[in-house]
Amino acid sequence: MRSLMPFVLAASLATAPASDPGGPRGTGFQDGRTSGVVLRDSKIVLSGNGLGAKSDGYRVKRPCWYEPGDKADDMLTRQQDIRDDWFHTHPTGTAEDFDQFLKQYKDKVGQNGRWWAPAYNAADPDGLACATGLPGAVWVPQGTTPPGGITLQELYDLARAALTVPEPKIELSPDVKSYVNLPTWVWLTGIGATTRSVTAELPGVMSATVTATLTDVKIDSGTTSDRAEVRQDCGPTGHPYVKGGTFTCGVRYLRASVDQSRKAYVLTVTTEWPVTAGGGVAFAFQPVQATAVRDVPVGEVQSIVRGDS
Repeated sequence: MRSLMPFVLAASLATAPASDPGGPRGTGFQDGRTSGVVLRDSKIVLSGNGLGAKSDGYRVKRPCWYEPGDKADDMLTRQQDIRDDWFHTHPTGTAEDFDQFLKQYKDKVGQNGRWWAPAYNAADPDGLACATGLPGAVWVPQGTTPPGGITLQELYDLARAALTVPEPKIELSPDVKSYVNLPTWVWLTGIGATTRSVTAELPGVMSATVTATLTDVKIDSGTTSDRAEVRQDCGPTGHPYVKGGTFTCGVRYLRASVDQSRKAYVLTVTTEWPVTAGGGVAFAFQPVQATAVRDVPVGEVQSIVRGDS
């Protein structure tokens, strides 16, 4: 296992909770992706309206870490309570053996510090193996962390990996079929809130919030510029058709789609959500993007020329 440089947290470790704070453990994606966040053996709480959609594939760099846990007296009580389980897993053990096992915890009572324990991201295929490779709980004096202890940067990474945005639905006017030289207006529905955030918090220790704000829509007409004119002044969600309105967001197709696959152009709309980190930190993240596609059949306007009778 690669070596990890120690990172010193603020002395707020002294206020960390002695027991599991409860709350959601959270998943950063629904399906179809191999990246995201599924926390295991962790006290980190994920919250925010940016949870629950599909991940954009952001991957946390390190799949396991140590987290601060019990104070010395709380850990001793916890270990004393597993006496029956200990003898079940050590069938030849004696009372003296169990007392020797407890000694490592008794020796820390009265000292300032905490026991830190491994946690991992189960969404990463290397997460479980990484956590298994770490020694068990380690004693850490107050104000320091062990090598491999979670850092503020990693907490922001976890929040970013859990951050998701909704997949848009493309609306068009005209809706079913367009025609050469006719403006095809484009706008999006199903977006909901245009600001999405996720907070990853170790209660009483530190927290990290990342926020994505929908700022722009990009349109790909599905063909070359000699066959389509694209208007990109769309704002965050495009502009629904308004009779007599100014056409600023959409496509004017210049040639029919009869020669295209499925006899339609494939219109692609991508929403872009720049990401900011809260707390005045300097961590930078790439924007979150979500894409939707739709077929647009384009026909020729037929005109009838009547001869003189």
